[in-house]
Amino acid sequence: PSPLLFLHRPRAAHRLGFGIAACVVPLLFVLPINAMLHIVHAIRCSGRALPLSHPSLLAHMSVSEKCILAASNAPVRGISSSTARRLRRNLPALSPATSPPEQVKASIQAWSKLQQKRHPPPMLVEADGIDIVHNPLFNKGTGFPPSERDRLGIRGLVPPCYLSIEAQSERVMTRFDKTRDPFEQFLHLNSLLDRNETLFYRVVMENIKQLAPIIYTPTVGQVCQKWGAQYRRARGMYFTAEDRGEMSAMAWNWPSPDVDVVVVTDGSRILGLGDLGCHGMGIPIGKLTLYVAAGGIHPRRVLPVQLDVGTDNEQLRNDPNYLGLRRPRLRGQEYFDFVDEWINAIHQRYPNALIQFEDFQTSVALPLLNKYREKYLTFNDDVQGTGAVALAGVFSALKAQGLPQSVLPEQRILCVGAGSAGVGVCDSIVQGMSFQGLTEAQAYKRFWMWDQHGLLHQDRTDLTDCMRNFARTDVTKSPTTLVDLVNEVKPTILLGLSGQGGIFTEEIVRAMAKHVERPVIFPMSNPTSKAECTAEQAVHWTDGRAILASGSPFDPVEYKGKTHYTTQGNNLFIFPGLGLGSIVSESRTVSDGMIYSAAARLSELVSDEELAEGKIYPDISTVRSVSKEIAIAVAQTALHEGHAQMDLTYDLRDVVEHSMYQPQYAPLVESLHTR
Repeated sequence: PSPLLFLHRPRAAHRLGFGIAACVVPLLFVLPINAMLHIVHAIRCSGRALPLSHPSLLAHMSVSEKCILAASNAPVRGISSSTARRLRRNLPALSPATSPPEQVKASIQAWSKLQQKRHPPPMLVEADGIDIVHNPLFNKGTGFPPSERDRLGIRGLVPPCYLSIEAQSERVMTRFDKTRDPFEQFLHLNSLLDRNETLFYRVVMENIKQLAPIIYTPTVGQVCQKWGAQYRRARGMYFTAEDRGEMSAMAWNWPSPDVDVVVVTDGSRILGLGDLGCHGMGIPIGKLTLYVAAGGIHPRRVLPVQLDVGTDNEQLRNDPNYLGLRRPRLRGQEYFDFVDEWINAIHQRYPNALIQFEDFQTSVALPLLNKYREKYLTFNDDVQGTGAVALAGVFSALKAQGLPQSVLPEQRILCVGAGSAGVGVCDSIVQGMSFQGLTEAQAYKRFWMWDQHGLLHQDRTDLTDCMRNFARTDVTKSPTTLVDLVNEVKPTILLGLSGQGGIFTEEIVRAMAKHVERPVIFPMSNPTSKAECTAEQAVHWTDGRAILASGSPFDPVEYKGKTHYTTQGNNLFIFPGLGLGSIVSESRTVSDGMIYSAAARLSELVSDEELAEGKIYPDISTVRSVSKEIAIAVAQTALHEGHAQMDLTYDLRDVVEHSMYQPQYAPLVESLHTR
C-alpha cells in the first residue's frame, strides 16, 4: 500500500483521504519498504538488478558501499535508520576503520548522485488549475495524463487529446521546418521555452545539430542586436552600476536554492559585433541552453547574468528600444571593483557554482580570468574554451596527416588576431607543447602573432603583458604585409581570430599552400560575416589540399569531383563537458591540465572515417555523448591533480551519466497546503 494511490481519487477525496493515508499508512507499511526500494533503485542505476532480501543486497554491494552502511551514524540519504541498522547487522566484519571518514563521506555523496533517476520522481507543486498550465516549469500542454488532469484540476483547461512528449516534439519540429528565416525560427523556439520548458529542452537535445546555430552562433548575434525590440519575458538577472552596495542582497532574489553554472557577460564584445551593452543577455541565455542540452546540467540549476556597467555605443544609448543604463561604461579600478562585488555576492550565495565569463572586452577579459581563476571555480570560454577547441583541431589535423601529437612542437603557427581569443587559443597550444616536453619559452618561439598594427615584436610599446609573451625577439626588420610574413615564416598552421572578414586573401592562402603540402587553415571568427575566409575559397586556393575548421558553419564544397567538408570548431564541443566534469568532481579550479585533457579527449573522439572526409571534429549531433566523455576525462584530471573535493569511489562513468539531466515529464503532485 502507498499513499500515492489516493492521488488517483477525485479531488473531493484528495484533501481528507490523502491526509489520513499520508499520516497513518507510512507508519504501518511504507517506511521499511520505501527505504529498501531506494537502495534497490540506486544500485539498479549502476546496472545491477537485485531482489529485496538483505543478503542479496549485500552480496551485490561493493566494499565502499558496505563501508557507508558500516560507518556508525552515516547519514545515507534515502535509507532509513532502521533499515541501515538491519543491514549493518549483516556486516560484522566491517567497521568505520575499513574506510577513512573522508572516504566514507565522499562515498555517501557519490551514492547520492547515483540515486538520480532516469524516470523523474514526483514533483510537488504549490499551484493547481490554470496556474499550472501557465507555468512553463510545470506545463505539459497536451501531455497531461488523465489522472493528473483530475487531481490537479485542469480537466477542460487543455485540449482532450493526449500526446506523448515524443509526439509533441515531432509537432514542434514540423512547424519549425516550415519557417525558413533563422530569426523567426529562434522566436518559435523561444516561445516554446516560455510555455513548456521540459519540451523545449527535449526538442533541442534531440535536434542539437539543426538547432545549435539557431540557439547560439550565428543567429544569437542577430538576436542580441534586436534584443530591445523583441524582449518579451524576464529571464536571468541584471546587475547594474546603480546596484553597487546591494548585490549581496540581490543575489538572493534568484529563486533557485542551488545553481551549478553561472554564465556572465558585460556586453562589451558580443561575438564580432562590438559593444551591445545589456542587450548582450542573449549570450548567457543561449550558452546555458547548450549547457543543458549538451552537458546535461539541470535547467533549474543555471543562472544567466548581465552586468550592465553602461555602454560606449552612442547609437545604442540613443535607441528608444534600449533596455539598459544610458551612460558610458565604467572604466579602470571602478569597473574592477564592481565585478569584484558581484563575484563575491554570487560566491556567497552559490559557493560551488562554476562562473563562466563570456564576451568580455580583451582589456578586461584576461585580467579578470587571471585574478579569479585560482580563487573561484571560473572559466573564460572565449579564451580557454576557444583555445581547447583549436588545440583539439590541431591534434586532429596532425592525425589526418598521419602524424602523432608529439610533433606539435615542430609546427610553425601564424595567428592573425591578438585579442583575448587569439591569445587564449595560442596559450592553449603553448600548454599543449609544454605537455609534449617544451618549456614555455621554447613554445612561444613557435608562434608569430599579427594584429592591426602588424607583427608583435619586442620593440612595440603598445603590447599588454599577455601579448608580450608572443612578441618576437629575433626580428631585425618587421614585415610590412601579412603576405610577406607568410612567405618568410612558411607557417604550417594559419589561425584566424581577428574578427576581420576576408583578411585571408587569395594571395595569402596561395602563398601558404606553396610551402606546405597540407596547409592547416582555421578561420575561426564568427559570425559568418566575420570569417577570415570561406570554406570554398580555402579549398579552391589550395587546390583541395587544405585541412579546414571554422568558427561558423559552412556548407560542403565540391571541388574536382570530391566533396570537402569543413567542421565547425565550435566551443560547444568543450564547455559543456568541461563544466560538467568540474561540477561532478567538485573541483576548486579549472586548471590548464583539465583544459588540456578536454582537448586531447575531443581529438580522440574523431573517427578515422571522419578524418578521411576532411572532418577534424566529431559530428555535432553526437555532442551529448562527446560532453560525457570529456566530463569523465576532466573529472579524472581534477582528481589526479588534487583539485577535486570529492573522492569518487564509485565508477566515474556511472556518476557522470547519472548526473546528466534528461528532459522528461515528471508526475505532478499538488501540495497539501495549496488548498
